[in-house]
Amino acid sequence: MSNKQTAKTLPAFRVYSVARNGEKKASWAEIGAAWRHKDGKGFNLQFAARPLEGAAIVLRTVEPKKAGAL
Repeated sequence: MSNKQTAKTLPAFRVYSVARNGEKKASWAEIGAAWRHKDGKGFNLQFAARPLEGAAIVLRTVEPKKAGAL
């Protein structure tokens, strides 16, 4: 995967590791991003961290940040 290509475009998805700690609430940690292939038949995934063992990997669409949001 070329970092040059991904630097020009926003990712289509953010990649999260979602783990439950025995309670009802889950812990979400952003661990990477995914970019669509030009032909629309796949994705390139780039990870900044590893998911916790047993955690689910979740892809969520990238939403533009609202003005004034952190």
